[in-house]
Amino acid sequence: MRPLTCLTLFLLLFFGTANAQTTTDSVKAAVNSLFTAMKQADSTALMQSFAPGAVLQTIVKDKQGLVSVRTEAISKFASSIGQLPKDAADERITFDVVKIDGDLAIAWTPYSFYFQQKLSHCGVNSFQLVRLAEGWKIQYIIDTRRKNGCQ
Repeated sequence: MRPLTCLTLFLLLFFGTANAQTTTDSVKAAVNSLFTAMKQADSTALMQSFAPGAVLQTIVKDKQGLVSVRTEAISKFASSIGQLPKDAADERITFDVVKIDGDLAIAWTPYSFYFQQKLSHCGVNSFQLVRLAEGWKIQYIIDTRRKNGCQ
């Protein structure tokens, strides 16, 4: 009876760990689908990355150094990406933090943005995702952008 108990325990631990990795991987895949759509200049796929009512914001500084937050409509963003040539918009990210609680996830992703193979700017994206019936969708993005200190 003891070998069966050890095997059962091993399987429970293995599949429990695999399930946790799968959830994190599915959050990462949802974020990556946005950047794949950008690189492919696919506005339809880009729109499918977002939850209904999603918000896209950027932290900006004016010439006097005053900080404000600029909001852009997801549809406008998708339309502008869709007009670019394929491979023109290439945002390269790393996953610094991914946290999940039930149907809510966050991802903190430092990035470098290349436009037509040239480094344009860098910064950090902060994602809020929600797990809907069709899977993880981006509900909110806010990012920083800078031209210096990108390497």
